[in-house]
Amino acid sequence: MARLLSFLIAALTLAWGPTALAACGPGQPGSTFRFPVADTGRSLVVHLPRGLDAARPSPLMFVLHGSGGTGEAILRDSRLADTADRHGFIVVAPDAGIPVERGFVWNIPGVPTITGEVPGPTDADDVAYLTTAIDALAAQGCVDPARVYVTGLSGGGRMASWLGCVAADRFAAIAPVVGLRAGNPDEQDPARPDPATCTPSRPMPVMAFAGDADTVNPIQGGGAGYWSYTMHAAEQRWAQINGCATVRPTRWIAPKVYEEGYAACREDADVVAHVTRDGGHSWVADNEAMWAFFSRRSR
Repeated sequence: MARLLSFLIAALTLAWGPTALAACGPGQPGSTFRFPVADTGRSLVVHLPRGLDAARPSPLMFVLHGSGGTGEAILRDSRLADTADRHGFIVVAPDAGIPVERGFVWNIPGVPTITGEVPGPTDADDVAYLTTAIDALAAQGCVDPARVYVTGLSGGGRMASWLGCVAADRFAAIAPVVGLRAGNPDEQDPARPDPATCTPSRPMPVMAFAGDADTVNPIQGGGAGYWSYTMHAAEQRWAQINGCATVRPTRWIAPKVYEEGYAACREDADVVAHVTRDGGHSWVADNEAMWAFFSRRSR
């Protein structure tokens, strides 16, 4: 009997590959748990969709909290775990690397946080941490490294934008929520992005969500030092980066939501923005539209 069992296990391993027998961390489909990230001393919250097939690597979506927030809170407030259950992707919610009050802020080099201070050389490298997290999850055998996406709220949206600039080799698309940027504000003219601070290695598909009544990160520009230029300026810069040939006609897609952006971009890297009329500084994203955009793209 023991020899027969060993034979069956070996046969299954050959037929299904190693991922079929591997667990995605300690969790089961439909579960939410904390996952330690390699040797970083940090962990992140992971939600595995109910229909997870351990034999087939799944898409992975990062959702990044806003300044002063936590991964647990943004996973709850965004309701992306429900979206993941419907569509079969894994969603993870890390904490940023710089503690502040009861939460954390992201390290975007050269840009002040909500405290007004620019991160220094001793602060945690969040880009390195997040890319290490991709590797750690992929090593579990349940994540497809070619289908990794990132969204985030406010400061998390700015961090998602930054990842689009500096880690295009790891992320297939980005979807900032009330936080679209395209590099740091230009030191000489903060009303425009500094092109030298956002030079991705490939075209980056972008879907952004915003509210036209947001007074924290106003789409009209201004605000804090980390914001400054308009959302339109960010869209235009991404369109330049992606080699977009066509301006999307502005159109209403819902009673209080209009769409704008750019199309006919290199490598299908369109730039799309959904703006909610009277929407404020909150999760104004349409999760279904976000996933539809992500699901059509891979590296």
